[in-house]
Amino acid sequence: MRAALSHPIAALVLAVGACGCVTVNSTSPMIEKSEPAPRSEPNLQEAARLNTDLGNNYARTGNLEVAFDKFQRALSQDANYAPAHAGMALVYSQRRETEKAQQHYERALQLQPNDPITRNNYGVFLCGQQRYKDADKAFLRAATSSNYREPDRAYTNAGVCARRVPDLEKAEGYFREALRLRPESPEPLQQMASLCLERKDYPRAKAFLQRYEKVGPATAATLWLGAKIEFALGDENAAAEYARRLRSEFPDSEESLSTLGQSAS
Repeated sequence: MRAALSHPIAALVLAVGACGCVTVNSTSPMIEKSEPAPRSEPNLQEAARLNTDLGNNYARTGNLEVAFDKFQRALSQDANYAPAHAGMALVYSQRRETEKAQQHYERALQLQPNDPITRNNYGVFLCGQQRYKDADKAFLRAATSSNYREPDRAYTNAGVCARRVPDLEKAEGYFREALRLRPESPEPLQQMASLCLERKDYPRAKAFLQRYEKVGPATAATLWLGAKIEFALGDENAAAEYARRLRSEFPDSEESLSTLGQSAS
């Protein structure tokens, strides 16, 4: 399943109030001191939010060390800021520190139980730990959340996870639900093409791949998938064309070195 910045970002500065000022009465030699202006407190919640946003940006570009520092700073400013815990969970998950990732996911969801994005990411984490039933529950809770703008993502992740079980029937149901919500979503279209190929339903596999090609970019995986489908359908010329594009556009990919790619050339 959602959910890695290289350009410099200005340092965060917390404003503090000025000290008390001194006023002079021009008609009197006496110097009077005004009451000290109240000192403004740093807005730690806003600071935590800004650091979390920075952390998420760095995480998206793969700079996990800087992202970790930003999330850690955010939590030092507001230990109960759920998005910062969610960000820490993602970093720890990438580091394969599963116990710490689990702790931060649980804390984030304890603080914001109705956050569908964190719930979806937690499902991805659980699926990676082969906790398939727990992952399924997390994905479905995210997908059915009334405030999730992209529930198709959660259904797609649920389908991918179901394929790992494997439970192809459940996976297909999830992919179809994702496509019902967003018919031109590339990922479930690719997944359905792959699933149909696995079931040896080659005509439907080709149909789903053709739908994908209208809305998604060519990748090593989709070109390799196309070559396999056409090879299975007996169209050696079409299979060879997919294989040629695969070697030309993605020469260093694992797929370009596959046995099928060689045989279809």
